[in-house]
This record gives sequence, C-alpha cells and structure tokens, in this order.
Amino acid sequence: MSTSDDKTRMTYGGYLQLEALLSLQDGPPGHDPPPSNDEMHFIVVHQSFELWFKLILRELKEARDLLHTEFVDEANIPNVVHHIERVTEIFRLLADQWKVMETLSPQDFLAFRDRLGTSSGFESWQMRELEVLLGLQHEQRVGGMDPLAHMERLHGEGKVPDAALRDLRATAAAPSLNDVLMAWLARTPIQGSTPGRPGDGDVVNAYAERHLATMSEHIEGVIDHMVAIGHGDEASIRPRLEAGVESARDFLFDDGEVNRARAGLLFIESYRELPLLSWPRRLIDSMVELEASMVLFRSHHARMVERTIGRRMGTGGSSGVDYLDATTRYRVFVDLWAVRTLLVKRSALPDCLEPEYYGFSAKTS
Repeated sequence: MSTSDDKTRMTYGGYLQLEALLSLQDGPPGHDPPPSNDEMHFIVVHQSFELWFKLILRELKEARDLLHTEFVDEANIPNVVHHIERVTEIFRLLADQWKVMETLSPQDFLAFRDRLGTSSGFESWQMRELEVLLGLQHEQRVGGMDPLAHMERLHGEGKVPDAALRDLRATAAAPSLNDVLMAWLARTPIQGSTPGRPGDGDVVNAYAERHLATMSEHIEGVIDHMVAIGHGDEASIRPRLEAGVESARDFLFDDGEVNRARAGLLFIESYRELPLLSWPRRLIDSMVELEASMVLFRSHHARMVERTIGRRMGTGGSSGVDYLDATTRYRVFVDLWAVRTLLVKRSALPDCLEPEYYGFSAKTS
C-alpha cells in the first residue's frame, strides 16, 4: 500500500531526470534504423562532452565575475583558483575520454559516418562560447573564423537555438577571462607601489629597466660558460642572447611605455616567495595549467581522428586532422607563457625594495 510520502519521495532517477536523459541516445527524429552499438557509443561520448562543457562554462563565468571588479578581495582569489582547477581536471578527464572513442575502428565509424551528414564539431555552440569566454581572438583561429558570425548563420537556418545564440552574444560582448586577468595583473603592487600612487609610473619603469639590466648581466656568465664547454664562440652566441633581452624589452614596453600588467606578472613570477604573492602566483599557475589541459584535450582529439579517418576531409568540410592539429597551437593566456622567457634565477635578482609590504596580514577584532 503506497502512501503520500511514497509518491513525493525524491528518487535517484527523479533527481537526475534519468528517464528524459536516457531517451536521448537514439539520434535525431527520423534517424532510421536505430543506432548500432558503435553509433550509440559515438553519440554517448559526444553528449558527455556537451554536459561537461555546460559545467565548464558555469565555472569559468564564476571565475571571470569574481575577477571582474575594480577591487578584488584577496579572500576571493582562492575561489577563482578553485573554479579554474576544477575546469582543468575536467579537461584532463575529457582528454582521456578520447581513448574510449579509439575503441571505434575505422570500419566501425565508416559504417555510420554518412548519417552524420555535414555536422561538425565546430558547430558545438558551447565549445565556441567557451573559447570566446576564455579570450581566444578571431585572428588567432585557423582561417580567422568568427564563431559568432558562424553561429548567427546557423541560427538563421534554424540549427542553433535562440538561447544558445543569446548566451554567445552576451559572452562576446563581455570582457573575457583573459581581459579581467590582465586588468587584475595591472593592479599588482610592484616594489610596494600601486596604480594611482604618486610616482608609481617611475617605480614600475625603474623595476622593468632593472630587470632588463639583470638579464643583460646574466647573459655574460652564460656566454662564458657556453664558450668554455665548447658550445660555440662568443660571436655566434652573443647576438642570440642579446636578441632575447631585446624581445624582453618589447614585451615589457609598448611604444616606450611600460606595460603594467606584464610588469606585474613578471614581478609575481620573480618574487614568488613573498607571502602576499602566494595566491596570485597560484592563480597564474592555475591559468597555465588550464590551457595546458586544453592543449592536451585538442591533441588527443586530433590523434583519435587521425587513427579513425586518417587524412580525410572532416564531415563539416574542414581539412580534418590538419585543422585539429592547428588548434593545438592556440594560446589564450599568451603573456603567461611568454613571461617565462624573461625569468632570471632568484639569486641574481635584487631584493624586493619593500618586503614588509608583502608579508602576511590578518584582521583583528
């Protein structure tokens, strides 16, 4: 005999809406005959990707919004790192998920490939929004593709829902995660000086120039060492190393003006031991880890496709594996990678001018 409590009790299947979820693996309406085991496997894997993309978008938007304020409370930095680290682990999981796809042999895939028509992974509006949210620019993309224009065209054909296009437009109109990160880095206290403080420009400029001088001093020892061990002569080694210092100058200065965000980034990476910089350093590391996990995801995707269809053209008309390989060169957090070229061993750097500024602090009642 059932009771009212039995009828209202939450169940596992009810909470997860399993009945609706498990009815979505038979392909689109009119998909006849029903999918084979191999095709269902293909559908399940890609639906899983989209579910994870949904969570990734939410996590990254939370991280962006926490950083997108004029003043970022230090207590919020661990929360940003938490969101970014979760997304990183998701992408690592998704990279491994391509291994499941590799159980699909070339002949298994060819048996149902025609049923995909001209559908393409590039039509994943969630993946495109994810890239825009991170800050991937059109000019960085293969062929300079504009994902918003592409999705608007598909929307006009009735192939992208209104809500998806609305979300993509909103994300494209808002600052990206990279935008807010660089704005946050531009507010980094450098040698105890903050933006807006009298003389801040002189302090930051002097810091950048001193770092470049340290790099120049350091290469003298490198040249002597390389010549001593027989790895070339000074005439061939010096120009290459000095070119590195000039590249560092170009990185730190825009048209003669110091780039405060890049200088802040260099300061955090150079003085990582300072307590106040511990969480900012971890945030930078988490962003690099995120991008590295995405590169791994794209690389595994390319190898899976090459293993399955070789160098065939993609279903959507792309160059297939060549296109996927090109996406592994995408970098959103360009400055976070580039700054590593400028680093000098800590023992060669001058001490921080105001180390007490960067000590631990605690609020007392």
